[in-house]
Amino acid sequence: MAGAVPDKVLAPLAGRPVFAHSAAAFAASGVADFYVVVYRDRSQMTALSAFAPTPTLLVRGGRERQDSVAAALAALPGDIGYVFIHDCARPLILPEQLVALNKIVRREDAVVLAHRVTDTIKEHRGNGRLRNVDRSHLWAMETPQVFSKALITRAYARLAERRLRVTDDAAAVELLGHPVALLENTHPNQKLTSPRDLACLEFLLAPAT
Repeated sequence: MAGAVPDKVLAPLAGRPVFAHSAAAFAASGVADFYVVVYRDRSQMTALSAFAPTPTLLVRGGRERQDSVAAALAALPGDIGYVFIHDCARPLILPEQLVALNKIVRREDAVVLAHRVTDTIKEHRGNGRLRNVDRSHLWAMETPQVFSKALITRAYARLAERRLRVTDDAAAVELLGHPVALLENTHPNQKLTSPRDLACLEFLLAPAT
């Protein structure tokens, strides 16, 4: 965020912190019985707890994203059957999408919200040489990524055992050879990454006139 805000998940967006939008969507969807919110430091923990749904357990995160996910998984109660893993920096998630993901995961054990890649993609091969990549098979991964607890726990145990790093949770499951279903998202689900994204998200959350 280039220092534009002290903490992007607590940045004001359409009248409330970025985190509060995702929290409200989950609460409205009714898909979750228990929440684990991963925090960076004590100051962030205090701020997040004011907007977290109930019941919530707050857990200190790790150095990398997958370390934070592993900490959250370890903190889950034993009777949890399915796990939604969501980036707080994606505030546009809709309750109806969560309901749809919940239905699919009970059938497939692994499902990810994603959108088709529509841009022309080229591989840069050096010395100005480019190669077209067939975009008909390309999907951009989003969150939530949803799994049976048994499956994602086993996948993260494999990562730790082999000291592997992944960029998303689906990749951990793929390493087990388990298929991952995709739910196509036709709505914006932009991740807050740079200062200009705040203005875009503000526009997308503005009431229609």
